[in-house]
Amino acid sequence: MDRNEALNLLKKYNKEEFHIRHALTVEGVMRYFAKELGYDEDFWGIVGLLHDIDFEKYPEEHCQKAPELLKEINAPEDMVHAICSHGYGICSNVEPTHEMEKILFAVDELTGLIWAAAKMRPSKSTKDMEVSSLKKKFKDKKFAAGCSRDIISKGAEKLGWTLEELFEKTINAMRACEDAVNAEL
Repeated sequence: MDRNEALNLLKKYNKEEFHIRHALTVEGVMRYFAKELGYDEDFWGIVGLLHDIDFEKYPEEHCQKAPELLKEINAPEDMVHAICSHGYGICSNVEPTHEMEKILFAVDELTGLIWAAAKMRPSKSTKDMEVSSLKKKFKDKKFAAGCSRDIISKGAEKLGWTLEELFEKTINAMRACEDAVNAEL
């Protein structure tokens, strides 16, 4: 699977900068975790890049339309399963079982919350964000209300991590990819 082919597919179905940024961020975060855990960075990255392939154009069919769209690049079945599993309990009945799928499930919503919190900082960056400030934003249900705290908590539980561990690891992952994401937009 070629990243350029995956990126072209993403941009075919996603035009808004917000959705492209989110996809690139989740790609970078997944690559970071793959490297940390000894997995295939390219595969994990492409899963992250394409996880919301159908969300912008087909929001009512999110995770349902993805398999059809992914056929355009002959995505392997394990990639399709992983992408569909990130919506488990919301828009998909595909349960995340592999470590990669559990991480994607946990970080998808969390990256949105972290990015919203970063935009409120004077630096507009994750690079100087501390876990303690993210905890405050997490507790404020009105802040970034579209980011499900329940899904984030369930994701940490599926991984056997505390929320604090998930926050710290995901902030570090976003710091590591922030410059590359900004450069690509």
